[in-house]
Formats: sequence, structure tokens, C-alpha cells
Amino acid sequence: MNIVLFGTVLVSGGMLVWPLVARLARPGLEVESAQAVQLINRRDAVVIDVRDAAGYKAGHISNARHIPEGELDGRMKELEKVKTKPIIVSCARGNRSAAVASKLRKLGFSEVLSLRGGIAAWQQASLPLEKS
Repeated sequence: MNIVLFGTVLVSGGMLVWPLVARLARPGLEVESAQAVQLINRRDAVVIDVRDAAGYKAGHISNARHIPEGELDGRMKELEKVKTKPIIVSCARGNRSAAVASKLRKLGFSEVLSLRGGIAAWQQASLPLEKS
């Protein structure tokens, strides 16, 4: 019985620590909401929202381009125009945006960052959203 409890403690503890370890393993690939605002204002960063249409319409970062994750490959020509600018990828909680940002980096986009915590973190920081 004690072995089962010990195993449960190890697994649950690992699940709690994993997000911290994962974040430390990829430094410089994510941006906090306040840093994203600075990039948008100072360096004319492009924001790409990869959520579905309903999520985008419910509220998105001002001037964000809506390119759902499933449509990314078919809409690469749109992104080629902004390849030299900083790109911030956003989603609901930051999970899908990290994967899309990684994909864009592999395709040769030089400065692609994922919005840490996604739109949820943006709202928690009391930053404005635009509704369509």
C-alpha cells in the first residue's frame, strides 16, 4: 500500500514541476504579455492568433492576424511578407502557440515568440481585447 502512495506522490509532484522545467528548457522562446506590448509598440511586431473562429471573435489582441493552426500551411504566403519582423503567436492558454512558433522557426522565421499563457494571461494582465 505504501508503494502505491509513494508512486502517486512522485507522479503528482512530477506533474506539478514539469511546466517549470519545460519553461526553463526553452528560454527566449516565450514572451510575457507586457513584453509583447513593448514588441508591438516599439518594433511593430505582428501578432498571429491561431485559435478557432469562435475564440478569435470572442476577443483577440488588437490588429492580430487570424490564422487558425489548421490553416497555417495554406497561408504561409501571407506570413512571408512579415518574415523579418518579430512575430508573436497567441492561442487560448499558450500551448498551441508554442508548437506553431516552433514550426515557424523551423521554416526560417528568425524572431518568433509564443505568448506565455496565451489570451488568458493577456486578460489576467488587464490588457484590452478587440471583438469581431
